[in-house]
Amino acid sequence: MILVYVCTVAFLAGLIQGFSGFGSVLLALPLLALFLDMRTVVPLVSLFGLFLTAVLFIQLRTSIRWDTVRVLVAGSLPGVPAGVFLLKVVQAFVIEGFAGTILIVFSLARLFLKSSRELTGKRWGVFFGFLGGCLGGAIGASGPPVIVYTALQPWDKDAIKSTLQAFFLFSGLLVVVLQALTGLVTAPVLRFFAAGFPFLMAGTFTGSFFYGSVRTEGYQRILFVLLVLLGGFMAVKGFWLDISP
Repeated sequence: MILVYVCTVAFLAGLIQGFSGFGSVLLALPLLALFLDMRTVVPLVSLFGLFLTAVLFIQLRTSIRWDTVRVLVAGSLPGVPAGVFLLKVVQAFVIEGFAGTILIVFSLARLFLKSSRELTGKRWGVFFGFLGGCLGGAIGASGPPVIVYTALQPWDKDAIKSTLQAFFLFSGLLVVVLQALTGLVTAPVLRFFAAGFPFLMAGTFTGSFFYGSVRTEGYQRILFVLLVLLGGFMAVKGFWLDISP
């Protein structure tokens, strides 16, 4: 029965990321944690995310803005140790709660204030890459700042989605390698991954199919709606779940 549940979650994770380019971890992590131990869930979700990203990377590889990817990665490298240091002086739930709140406010403002402001230039890329690295080092969530930055570029939807995949592929590969070296990728993790993989791919291609019917403006709005949900998840987890008695 648990395998059926894992396969269902894998399909849904593939569906949301196949459509939007992110969000599989947001969906899969809490759902799988209901029935599986976190030491199994975290590496399993990381493997799902890595293979999802690799498939989308291949699908959209001709649209990737490599100059932006290099800038984001360069900014994230010093951000990771900065985030680790921040975690030593500030509790994780505070960082996650404030980051989620800021993400909600920013995304809602972008949705309802009709701003057309774009953040172009390498300095902004380094800044948002650094923020991503900080959050990755502090709470394991490097994605939100990078998603915000790419969504604010004057690009079409393929460039936004593909550039995200290139960045996530770099960070996801690093995470999975480190997890494997530290013994987290165990036989049960690989067994669940093997069972869920076909459903993960089915969800990914289904999401990609629906993605093809959406225009760039609609896709950008969907990104910010998902960012509101992601920010809400982070804020609730930070300010409520982690401080409740």
